[in-house]
Amino acid sequence: MTEEGCDDRGREKGERQMFNIEEELKKLPAQPGVYLMHDKRDEIIYVGKAISLKNRVRQYFQSSRNKTAKIEQMVSRIARFEYIVTDSELEALVLECNLIKEHRPRYNTMLKDDKAYPYIKVTVAEEFPRILLAREMKKDKNKYFGPYTSVGAVKDTLDLIHKLYKIRTCSRVLPRDVGKERPCLNYHIKQCDGPCQGTVSREVYGENVALALEFLNGRYEKVLSLLEKQMMDASDEMDFEKAIEYRDLLSSVKKVAQKQKITSSSMQDRDIIAMARDQEDAVVQVFFVREGKLIGQEHFHMEIAAQEEKGQILSSFVKQFYAGTPFLPKELWVQTELEDTEIISRWLSARKGQKVHIVVPKKGEKEQLVDLAQRNAAFVLIQDKEKIKREEQRTIGAMNQVCGWLGIGPVNRVEAFDISNISGCESVGSMVVYEDGKPKRNDYRKFKIRTVIGSNDYGSMKEVLLRRFRHGLEEKSQLREAGQEETLGSFTRFPDLLMMDGGKGQVNIALEVLEELGLSIPVCGMVKDDNHRTRGLYYQNQEIPIDHRSEGFRLITRIQDEAHRFAIEYHRSLRGKGQVKSILDDIPGIGPARRKALMRRFQSLDAIKEASLEELAGTESMNEQSAQAVYEFFHKQAGQV
Repeated sequence: MTEEGCDDRGREKGERQMFNIEEELKKLPAQPGVYLMHDKRDEIIYVGKAISLKNRVRQYFQSSRNKTAKIEQMVSRIARFEYIVTDSELEALVLECNLIKEHRPRYNTMLKDDKAYPYIKVTVAEEFPRILLAREMKKDKNKYFGPYTSVGAVKDTLDLIHKLYKIRTCSRVLPRDVGKERPCLNYHIKQCDGPCQGTVSREVYGENVALALEFLNGRYEKVLSLLEKQMMDASDEMDFEKAIEYRDLLSSVKKVAQKQKITSSSMQDRDIIAMARDQEDAVVQVFFVREGKLIGQEHFHMEIAAQEEKGQILSSFVKQFYAGTPFLPKELWVQTELEDTEIISRWLSARKGQKVHIVVPKKGEKEQLVDLAQRNAAFVLIQDKEKIKREEQRTIGAMNQVCGWLGIGPVNRVEAFDISNISGCESVGSMVVYEDGKPKRNDYRKFKIRTVIGSNDYGSMKEVLLRRFRHGLEEKSQLREAGQEETLGSFTRFPDLLMMDGGKGQVNIALEVLEELGLSIPVCGMVKDDNHRTRGLYYQNQEIPIDHRSEGFRLITRIQDEAHRFAIEYHRSLRGKGQVKSILDDIPGIGPARRKALMRRFQSLDAIKEASLEELAGTESMNEQSAQAVYEFFHKQAGQV
């Protein structure tokens, strides 16, 4: 594969701004490859493949072309593009899938779900194989069964197999470690034959593994007849406890067997794929058929554009889903012809190592099964629509409501700040981040106050904000100098709105910091009532009343509570480490006894600060010298602040 770019990723920002689209279009080669569209923030907003890069990319910028509203919007945001030349369309498809998965561009039709399915792994490469749950399928000479749609179902199956066939679960290397350690609990409860103790030969153990493999392949007749015989034999011998055990095992196997609905006599592995859609959303339903049996089903939500065809949507789904799923069936039965059926089939075949057929059933049993998948998808779409709407009202809708109250444009990222301290000691600050009305916990930050002594929330907040934004500005500068993208920094993403836990005072502190640093970001305060409940928003020197029954109010409350929770949590962690102490401990001559006496009499640090020399000296265990030390300590602090 060869790689070329109309603009190297490592160029300086100034060079990117000079990107001339018309000039760069002339340089495009008439070769297969992948193209990446960037916006003005240099984020990748679309990834596509082409047989001819020259023809495909130029189409986006031709006014005469009939483009969908989604594409028109995307094109209006393109600041630059780059491309990667490949040797074939198949290579381009593989690269496109990888890049979409990595960058998740906003204008690609994207899977909303990011699911990983469990497998059952049989370590046949070992002399004494194990049967385990696996999260991915590797090329390691072992056998894999699945994927399964439920972890619980896998665990139930594994428990049953261990009871039936006494397969080991330990990670000991056998036969090297035979007899080196005591047997585990499974041996004592008779769910393992104990190969680690040399109590079972490799041949006998291998027979049990072979029976377990038959069971996993769906051949239950042998184990059913064996368990039934063992149950009857135990009953005849009056060993009713054993008979009950066999009966329970028999019942468990029958339940597993009943779940395996026969869909075909061909014993083929296949996935049946169909979809239902409305103007904005689509649901894709997949039936997983293994060895001719339906082992499970799963649905996937996708964001779509109104003008997208079924073939385009299903094509996007197939590429994204099977790029991340290690197991590939021999056949895909799809509802309609895919946009790139031939090239997708070649890609899947190359991944599997044998031919993968993509079929559009037209009649008979096959069509009925696809229709069943479509009906299931339609049912889920109707069922989940209200749920999705409610979630959007709680998040994006609520955020838009807040923006409406403030009279500002749409907001994506919100940062909220809070200060917490106990008895004026060890003040900490918290920063929580919400994007599209949802918490983004990876971006949360906590600050241990360094420069402010005592209980001074305004001073502490100023320190936190200065540290947050100075750090961000410094990171941006360093990344620009290094020729790297600004988004790589941990503090470089600035908010569209600042929300302060408090009213006028906290807002003014934030505005003062932003002005000092030359930043322009809207700031509002979350005002609380006398009962410490959210009352309204303080913005541009006035308190804005809000509807307490609205989703916007609930979002503000969640943000406020989350900022407070995060600060308190940090405080508790410091206390747990024994790092929090009373500020009185910093005063010369004040030990534990005098500290307790002062707190007993005055109840709070604020009361101690306001006390006179005479009141301090008259406190139990205090004298004139210690009272003078306390008085001077707090009054010097007040002078400093």
